[in-house]
Amino acid sequence: MKRCVAYIDGGSRGNPGIAGYGVVVQEENGKPVTSLSQNLGIGTNNFAEYSALIGALEYARAHGYDGMRVYADSELMVRQINGVYKVKSVDLKPLHHQAKALISKLKSFSIHHVPREQNREADLLANLAMDNVPAAAASKKVVAASQRVSAIYRGGCFHPLEPFDLPENTRVHLQVKTTEDGEEAGSQPLA
Repeated sequence: MKRCVAYIDGGSRGNPGIAGYGVVVQEENGKPVTSLSQNLGIGTNNFAEYSALIGALEYARAHGYDGMRVYADSELMVRQINGVYKVKSVDLKPLHHQAKALISKLKSFSIHHVPREQNREADLLANLAMDNVPAAAASKKVVAASQRVSAIYRGGCFHPLEPFDLPENTRVHLQVKTTEDGEEAGSQPLA
C-alpha cells in the first residue's frame, strides 16, 4: 500500500476574510513529497480548513496514494471528520460531504489534531497563500534544500561549526557521525 502523511492548515483574515490553505505532504518516513497552497478569496477559517483537507485528499488520489494520515490544528474539523461532532453549518456540509467521499476512496485514512506549534509549515503556507504568494514561491520558502552541517554537541545542544541559517521551528534530521575526539555531529534539515 502506498501511503503518505499530510500536515494541513487553513486560515482567514477577518473570518470571513481573505482565506487560504497550506498542505505539506510527506512519505511515511518523513521525507518531503510536496507543498501545496491556495488563495481561496473570501471565506471563513472553517472553509479554509476543509479546503486544505480536500486539497490534500485530491493530491493523494491524483498521485496514486491509497492511504493517508492527516494532522491538522483545527479541532472542530478533526472531530467532525471523525464523527465526534455533527456538522451543523449549512456552508460546511457540502465540504464535509466532499471530504468524506474522497476519504471513502482510500484504503486507509486517519486524521489527528495537533497543536499549532506542530503544524508551522502548513500554517506558513496558508499565510503565504493569503498574501497571494504563488504556490511555487511559497514552496521554496518552506521546503529548503537538504544541506549538511558540521556541529559540536555541548550542554545538550548542537552548535554549528560554520554560519548556518534556518528558520525557527525547522524540523531537522540528525545523523550523528563522531570524529576521533567524539565531539562532531552532522545535521541535515528536513523540509
